[in-house]
Amino acid sequence: MKRVRQFFSRYRSGLQRAGAVLLALAVWQGLAMGVGQQLLVPSPLSVVERLGGIWQEADFWGTVWFTFRKIVAGFLLGLGFGLGLGALAGRFPLFEILFRPWATMIKSIPVASFIIICLIWMSSSRLSIFISFLMVLPIVYTNVLQSIRSADRQLLEAVSIFRLSWPKRALYLWLPQLKPYLLSACTVSLGISWKAGIAAAIIGIPVGSIGRMFYDAKVYFNTVDLFAWTVIMVVISVLFEKGFLALLKGVFGRLETL
Repeated sequence: MKRVRQFFSRYRSGLQRAGAVLLALAVWQGLAMGVGQQLLVPSPLSVVERLGGIWQEADFWGTVWFTFRKIVAGFLLGLGFGLGLGALAGRFPLFEILFRPWATMIKSIPVASFIIICLIWMSSSRLSIFISFLMVLPIVYTNVLQSIRSADRQLLEAVSIFRLSWPKRALYLWLPQLKPYLLSACTVSLGISWKAGIAAAIIGIPVGSIGRMFYDAKVYFNTVDLFAWTVIMVVISVLFEKGFLALLKGVFGRLETL
């Protein structure tokens, strides 16, 4: 009995997550049985069977890679520009005043409106990059600016008195200050960038993208494929989010030991 308790205590978090997944699958299965029509709500088993075959299709990996690299490129661009613009806004108050309306506008306009407007200006193949970039930019910008504003003023004065070089200031002052804000920004923006990027692919329907697969499944009423591609996107999004956050934490950890 003691070993059982130790086991549950040690793996409590993992067991809770597994239980949540099993509960969700049970609800899904119950809903599918209640509706009784695969065309409306396919069962989890039928989706799993489709997943077992879909990855063997000739264009599967090319389709996944096409969409993945577009969304990741948009996320990284938004991250880079958000860091740079946030640092400028923290250093120069006038820049923050001038950029504030743009940041507010980007956060306020619905994603679908941005997608439709941007389709007038650019090809659908670039749409996921730009939309993901737009969704990530204000989140990272706001968090970076907030990290600068919340810096300890006494510590800033001490740094100025001892005349530390800019590399040392960045390493020992701004890096620890930025860490929690940047991790929070990335945690939020990663999920948003994937949802916005996939929405752009579905509306823009570029050839060779997952958006095209969603469109074809909708046209032919292939609900199983709709669910299967949704599961694929969720898995890829979660794996990338976990991997990127782990990498970012590792980079911060290495820099903090210098």
